[in-house]
Amino acid sequence: QVQLVESGGGLVQAGGSLRLSCIASGITFTAATMDWHRQAPGMPRELVATIGSDGITGYANSVKDRSTISRDTAKNTLYLQMNNLKPEDAGVYFCRARGRSIYGRDYEYWGQGTSVTIAS
Repeated sequence: QVQLVESGGGLVQAGGSLRLSCIASGITFTAATMDWHRQAPGMPRELVATIGSDGITGYANSVKDRSTISRDTAKNTLYLQMNNLKPEDAGVYFCRARGRSIYGRDYEYWGQGTSVTIAS
């Protein structure tokens, strides 16, 4: 059974920092592409950052230079460090895993999300 469990959200002051975590189980973590997405109230879900199995990263322009996505393969954990938080960073942050199984089937799994509120 695949599980992606996010944590680290909460209430943060504008200008502050936070680190989100996503613990993955039931997948071959080292082979998966891992993403962070966020969804603000009334808005579509958007991709924030991604990291491939090769470690190559990508960021949305809105968070570039303020964020770092990383993965710890020993802990099967994905991280998102965000600095200089802005009110528009508020939302529910979701972890996603995608890749191809050993049986050759593409997969995509989502976590339940962790909520981030920015106090201005």
